[in-house]
Amino acid sequence: MTNLMSAAPARSLPEAVYAHDVPAERPWSRMLRHGQTLRIIDSEGQQAVDALLYCAADTAERYSAQDTARVQGSPYVGLGTELVSNEGRVMARITADSCGLHDTSAGCCSCESNAVRFGEATRFQHACRENFILELSKHGMTKRDIVSNLNFFMNVPIDPAGNFTVVDGISAPGNYVDITADMDVIFVISNCPQVNNPCNGFNPTPIRVEIFDPPVA
Repeated sequence: MTNLMSAAPARSLPEAVYAHDVPAERPWSRMLRHGQTLRIIDSEGQQAVDALLYCAADTAERYSAQDTARVQGSPYVGLGTELVSNEGRVMARITADSCGLHDTSAGCCSCESNAVRFGEATRFQHACRENFILELSKHGMTKRDIVSNLNFFMNVPIDPAGNFTVVDGISAPGNYVDITADMDVIFVISNCPQVNNPCNGFNPTPIRVEIFDPPVA
């Protein structure tokens, strides 16, 4: 059985064909072609990165947190995890991971959940749901297309009774995770703006994304 909590050393990859620094609190998206690898780098450490995947050929097929957890037999995401769609197909897989701790249970923050959890004064703070709405609009999608997401570098321990909470992240500056596409996917990120819980150390910071073509055989 794959150890989802283990980490892997850096892989030898060709030169990146794309690189971009995503500012703190901002969204990002790009097409990831079959066989390409997306590397997400936690530039300054302890920064949660929310993510969604959509099949580029038919966006009605998209990442399923429930199916991914069921197939892996684990609520965590890590080295070797297959990211499964709502059609039961593997969309991508985690092929390297220097952090070893990622979540797919806690969902994304929103203005509404901020108000419920942290008080009405936080209702109008920017949130991941709003980032997703902004970025999905570039691909002809709306808020109805937001589903349960991945949370890279986010520490969400789950107790035997099924209770969980977001606690301090363990990701160090430069930690990264590699996601290799098994189909053409639209990969959408919200570089989480949350300041009311410790997922970002109460201080959102930039991340870096790099895309690599598959190695030449």
